[in-house]
Amino acid sequence: MAVEAHIKEHPAYFHRFGAVWTPTVLIMDSDGVERLRIEGYLPKEEFRAHLEMGLARVAFMSKKWADAERRYAEVVERYPDSKVAAEAVYWKGVSRYKRTNDHTVLGEVPEQLEEKYSDTVWALKASVWSH
Repeated sequence: MAVEAHIKEHPAYFHRFGAVWTPTVLIMDSDGVERLRIEGYLPKEEFRAHLEMGLARVAFMSKKWADAERRYAEVVERYPDSKVAAEAVYWKGVSRYKRTNDHTVLGEVPEQLEEKYSDTVWALKASVWSH
């Protein structure tokens, strides 16, 4: 559910959620736990990629591994040049591992990241899984 509040009209919301800059977008799970925070403006496509990462994170934190894997894959497919694409590749692999309990799937992640995202922190994090 989307909620919009103007800082001057509803300052209590900004204090409650620790918002320090506008816009602040919070992706929360059904229990009201914050799963992703986006602060400041982003170009439309980048913003959409971040929003979809938030939905993937909600699924992941709810241990809905197949849903999380699918959502992360969709981010990579739809927004391959976004700033979050490499992170989506990483978490897609982790989601698959969590779903299957097959540690060999983690070995595929560094290869996938090397193809297009080799200069990212996500490639570095996944490098420990290389064969």
